[in-house]
Parts: sequence; structure tokens; C-alpha cells
Amino acid sequence: MRIRATVAAVSGALALSALAVPAAQADDSRPASGGSSFTAPQPAQGSQAKRTAGVSAKAAKVKITSVVVNGGKPIVLGVKAKKTVSFSSTATGSGFIGTAPFIWVGKNVNSAFGVGPNEKGFTCKGVNATTTTCKGTITVNPAELKNAQAANWHVGVVAVTEDGEEIQKDSVARIKVQRLGQLTVNASPEPVKKGKTITVTGKLTRANWETKKYAGYGAQSVKLQFLKKGAKSWATVKTVKGSSTGTLKTTVKASADGYWRYSFAGTASTSAVSSTGDFVDVK
Repeated sequence: MRIRATVAAVSGALALSALAVPAAQADDSRPASGGSSFTAPQPAQGSQAKRTAGVSAKAAKVKITSVVVNGGKPIVLGVKAKKTVSFSSTATGSGFIGTAPFIWVGKNVNSAFGVGPNEKGFTCKGVNATTTTCKGTITVNPAELKNAQAANWHVGVVAVTEDGEEIQKDSVARIKVQRLGQLTVNASPEPVKKGKTITVTGKLTRANWETKKYAGYGAQSVKLQFLKKGAKSWATVKTVKGSSTGTLKTTVKASADGYWRYSFAGTASTSAVSSTGDFVDVK
């Protein structure tokens, strides 16, 4: 977990904007620790211990009021392309200079996989005397992920005090990170006589982050939908369950000109997706 990159981004942004803002915290805030690239701070002694205690007291007054990553929408990843999403983090208090989120997945933040914000484009702005909002981006690379990590990730926050202490709150929100779903459709024959049978086939696949390919997503329920020529909204005709390899096949009676498509609502691990429409001319 790149906690250090998070802290560097906060500090760098504040240096550029010359902000001097509040302290930071949440009820369970504490000096940051854990993460694959983070070294926990050593206990302070003597006068340094008194200084650290003072900083911690200030930090306890910081409140994270809002953290939004990717507009609250799931982060959906294919097999190759990295995805860069925006974030906004707002906090109030005294004695802190800025905050930034990081996202992570696992049972424990100390051993979890996570990603911090990009340093480029990171900015912080004082809203008023006690409130600051920091904005920037986070980039997630599917090449670094395992399929099992398609799940509900934690959103944590790191705050930096004026005295240089790092305060970490492990989980203030959740965000889904999903495997990209793909869906195809083919309706035939084209054209077809009214009242005759149309066969609609297709396949549901999803990104496999480990093989870097798309593979069939089996035994999933998918809606067959029809858009009559001239209409504005799709109508669900029936629900079709795919095979173990994600293959879809069903039949319907031809009644009017229009488009046929399959639509998948998605699961916790896989994004929702609809195929393009396949037009059938009914004579």
C-alpha cells in the first residue's frame, strides 16, 4: 500500500498552495502504520514525546466530513487499461495541512493491497478558516490485481498535521472495484416474416485480471429486451440463464420491426452491461 505516496502528495500540494490549515482526525485516527511500503514510527521519548502527545491531541480534533472517490460509482477495469478516477476529500479542525484518500482491499490494512493518490494534479483549497478540500486522482492498474480482489474496497484517509505527523483512518467509506463485463447479441434470421421464430444468441464474458483475457461468465441471468422501431425505451421480453460458459440462446416470435439486445444487471464482482441492439426487419 502506497501510504507514503499519499502523504507526499498531501505535503507537496500544500507546499504549492501555501495552505496552513487545521488539525485532522476521526474517532479512531492514529499515527499511520502498516502497508507494504510503510514503516511504523518509533515511540517518541523525552521532549519529543511531549511534542508528539500535543500533536496527537490536536489531531483528535480533526473531522473528516466528506470523502468521495469516482463520484461514488464503481471502478470498473478491463484486462489491460489502467483506470484513473477522481477524488475529493474534505476535513475540518485545527492543526492539519491536508488530507487524501487511499483505497484498499483485504482483511487487514496492515497486510492489504491498496493504492494512494497520484501526486500530479493534487490540489488543496481552504473553504474557510477551519475547512479544507483536497482533490486529485487515483490510478488502478488491473495488471496488479487478482480476480478475488473484485469486491467492495475500503476508502481510508491520511491527514498530515502542521508538525509533520501522519494520521491514518483506515475505513471511512466503501467503493466497488469490478471486473468489466462484455455482452454480445445476434438475432436471426434477418429479415423474417411476421409470426415466424427469431433465434437470439449471445455471450456474457468478463475480464480475467490474471490471464489478461475475457472469459465466459457462466450461469448468470440476463434479460432479453426489445426496442420497437420508433419507440424510446426498451421492454424486457424474458429472462434467459446462460450456460456454464456464458453462452445465451432463446427464441421469440417476430411481431414488429425493432432491435433486440441482452442486458445484464451485474454482480458484486462484475459490472452491469448491455449489448448493442441488433435490428430485425419483420416483413
